[in-house]
Amino acid sequence: MRAIFSLYEDATATMNLSHVNYQERDGVLPIAFSLFHIINMIDASLMLLNGKPPLWNDEWAARVSPAIKDHGKHRTVEEMVHQQIGDYDAFKHYMTEVFARVESWLGELSPADLDRVIFTRPYPPQIASTYSARVGGPAGITVLDGLECWIYQHALRHMGEIEYARHLAGLRGMTS
Repeated sequence: MRAIFSLYEDATATMNLSHVNYQERDGVLPIAFSLFHIINMIDASLMLLNGKPPLWNDEWAARVSPAIKDHGKHRTVEEMVHQQIGDYDAFKHYMTEVFARVESWLGELSPADLDRVIFTRPYPPQIASTYSARVGGPAGITVLDGLECWIYQHALRHMGEIEYARHLAGLRGMTS
């Protein structure tokens, strides 16, 4: 997790608000979508993984001031192309806090906790169509599955989008 989180820290440190909110053309999601979406989803995922409520609340929404105040998982691309981040420094602070929560929890997690089933089969409709439903074993989706799917693999996917979009915004990618 530290490795993928470090990519986000490096990416955000080497962009400014105009890069993040850059709209390449109509119909193309800005970096702001990928950044806000993944951090807000990681924050929300902790509720399912460890039962702790997310950090995101009205106070954070006022500070970060995104154009769309949720992660957009249930919204269309046509809606989310309008995502913008209002206060980039506040967003980076939120991201740092989310990463710290995940890493602190992982440091306390016992190996046995990884096998705890979060969702049993048959899955509810909002889970049944997800990648994690494909990953879940016979008993269902475990904490380990959630960590891998909802945080690690999801973060890798959006980092790829961010790396590509950085080129569109006039920057370089993050890794070779």
